[in-house]
Amino acid sequence: MIFKEETAKYIALSLLEIKAIKLNPVNPFTWASGLRSPIYCDNRVALSYPEKRSYIKRQLVDVIRDNFSNVDVIAGVATAGIPQGALVADELGLPFVYVRSSAKAHGMTNKIEGKIEKGQTVVVVEDLISTGKSSLNAVDALMASGALVAGMVAIFTYGLKIAEENFNNKNCDLIALSDYNTMINIAINENYVSQEDELSLLEWRKDPKKWSDKNE
Repeated sequence: MIFKEETAKYIALSLLEIKAIKLNPVNPFTWASGLRSPIYCDNRVALSYPEKRSYIKRQLVDVIRDNFSNVDVIAGVATAGIPQGALVADELGLPFVYVRSSAKAHGMTNKIEGKIEKGQTVVVVEDLISTGKSSLNAVDALMASGALVAGMVAIFTYGLKIAEENFNNKNCDLIALSDYNTMINIAINENYVSQEDELSLLEWRKDPKKWSDKNE
């Protein structure tokens, strides 16, 4: 689910402008999973642009205020969701925790850093949604601690079918500020890519694995 159409367009254009989103169907990027992709998204770049950073923070805050009630804690997903989540928690005047991808190997061996009580209602803040696997691992960790996860908010989602299925199976609501389809339309209108590249980008969106295998 996208928060607001005008927000989605502004976020997409902003991420393209500051090169947080890079598009290159001819020379694809390789993700950590090994998947080849025509898009690389690193929303942490927005942290270096105060105006963009503040806009993203305000929109995430509005999403939470409009869609979730009686929130006790904001949780960020390590690593990229940590700064965004901390900014949001500060704006809302709420406690903040973050969830590691795996438990710390030393000390207290925490997976959740910060103080959270059993029964508290949490909204999770994420930077980017691809398959949703790592994001939902954070949800599992919070639920295992006894927290009640109201849902997740994110800056950008690729809108992949597998992610939709994963969130539905976990019964976790996801609201994003912008998505892949909005970004493609902006990229075409603003001449970031050619119409030929658009076809390749849309093909990837339909079947990332098939596109990756074809472009090895």
